[in-house]
Amino acid sequence: MKLSINYILENRQKYLTDKQFLNILAAIVGLTVGLAAVVIKNSVFLIQQLLKAESLSSFQHYFYFIYPVIGIFMAILFVKWFIKIKVEHGIPSVLYAISQTKGHIKPHNMFSSIITSALTVGFGGSVGLEGPTVATGAAYGSAIGRAFRLNYKQIIILLGAACTGAMAAIFKAPVAGIVFALEVIMIDLTIGSVLPLLISSVAAVLTSYLFLGPDVLYHFDFKEPFNMTDLPMYVLLGIAAGLISVYFTKVYIFINKTFGKIKNIYSKLFLAGISLGILIFLFPALYGEGYEVINEALNGNSDFVWQSSLFSGFANGFWTSALIIVGIILFKSFATSFTFAAGGIGGIFAPTLFIGSLVGLLFALVLNHLGMDIPVANFTLVAMAGTIAGVLQAPLTAIFLIAEISGGYQMLVPLMLVSVISYITSRAFITNSVYTYQLAQRGQLMTHHADKNTLKLIDLEKIIEKDFKTIHPDSYLGDLVNIISESDRSVFPVVDKNQKLIGIVHFADVRKVIFKPKLYDKIKISELISYPEFTVQKGDTMERIAQELSDHQIYNIPVIENGKYVGFISRANFFAEYRKLLRDLSED
Repeated sequence: MKLSINYILENRQKYLTDKQFLNILAAIVGLTVGLAAVVIKNSVFLIQQLLKAESLSSFQHYFYFIYPVIGIFMAILFVKWFIKIKVEHGIPSVLYAISQTKGHIKPHNMFSSIITSALTVGFGGSVGLEGPTVATGAAYGSAIGRAFRLNYKQIIILLGAACTGAMAAIFKAPVAGIVFALEVIMIDLTIGSVLPLLISSVAAVLTSYLFLGPDVLYHFDFKEPFNMTDLPMYVLLGIAAGLISVYFTKVYIFINKTFGKIKNIYSKLFLAGISLGILIFLFPALYGEGYEVINEALNGNSDFVWQSSLFSGFANGFWTSALIIVGIILFKSFATSFTFAAGGIGGIFAPTLFIGSLVGLLFALVLNHLGMDIPVANFTLVAMAGTIAGVLQAPLTAIFLIAEISGGYQMLVPLMLVSVISYITSRAFITNSVYTYQLAQRGQLMTHHADKNTLKLIDLEKIIEKDFKTIHPDSYLGDLVNIISESDRSVFPVVDKNQKLIGIVHFADVRKVIFKPKLYDKIKISELISYPEFTVQKGDTMERIAQELSDHQIYNIPVIENGKYVGFISRANFFAEYRKLLRDLSED
């Protein structure tokens, strides 16, 4: 028997409910994204092993300068020659798909992010792999949803399941993956929709265990329990993590804007690539994802600052070491931003964790050097949660991610404390994370606000009514009477020969004169025109339109584009579409 999508669609309702079918698809998505995570991880590992060949070891430090540029250049060529469409960054591209394209993600993302991120990170780009894994998984979720003709809500659930699976697989953190989807990706999720996330998370993490083993990503030895006497220091650490999160975000946005003005991709590659190479040459710890550095920091070891470093000749003083750590923290923001600006593809999670670990390490080492006695590993671990909460503005994800990937659930209370304080500190200076900044600037960001999300989903083109009869301002009343006799409308747009909207004529305004034939060739339409209280531009947001409809008792609103008349939006149609979409979003 031939098993095809059409066959499945025709027969699945006989045996499966919509929810059961969606759960099966979520398992397939989880398995797929788990395999994608394995491929990305192993690809990066293979490239790094080739670059660390023994024959090149004596020149390794000098190659740090050029390796990242080579990797990013290869990624750019791959995109230009084979994809021929820009490969967007992972999580922002998923958020954009949810808010703007009804969950549709271009098929090339099913493999393009794997290849470009492996080249970027494998050659030392200062970014992570979680974003590309999320983008890859979401592309498969979108493709599966469209193949089986799912509705918008079901496709969004599959995107959430894909993102859940990606985080669960790449970090081996199934609970954090679910929390991440709920906090960052999913919009107005109902309880019944959580089950597909659970299924995807389990499928993805088991796939990761099967191919990559069950070891946690970061090795944290819990030696000293949380001590209440350290509480003031954790509060200070939360503030410090929040401030460094603001710094990271501001640097990222600034460099993104600066290089966004440069149109030539090779100019971007040269300028940003050379800048990145210089930073890695000076501070080799900035090379790649930095997981080895994070594990060193969790062990309270700061010797990594001298490895392959030009400053190794000064490795005999505490404050010199502390100063270099400060430099690594500050320049990591630039290294990550330059990697993206040059054309590299990667994720923000790993750099954020990297910065957090060094902030915690530096904080604890300095305090201990000044005479205090605080556990270095604990503060290093907790600071990682602080920067995740501050940079991504996702405190719950920060808490569960760090607890899971380190096995540090015993530190749950300080994790919560530092994450919350960092988040509050960050929000005091910036209202959007690095993921959501650009979408928010363009009015394309969906949030956990059901009303705003529903408004963003309304398709303006779909609700514009274009069957209104137009009339020229130099026409006469008799011409209008003829139009009225052929129309079911009570509003008539007045436009000139270039279709520019001059005003409107309401039937109620001419009721007293239309039965006076003697006036038909004496009264010009220009004498009857009234001007609408407001008009809708093609680029206006639905929020603005809804607000105007709420503030004014208007039943038909003219829509114009570049001054030209397009049609009308009726109050009834607008709110009918709103109610339909709200019902679709809220269905369980």
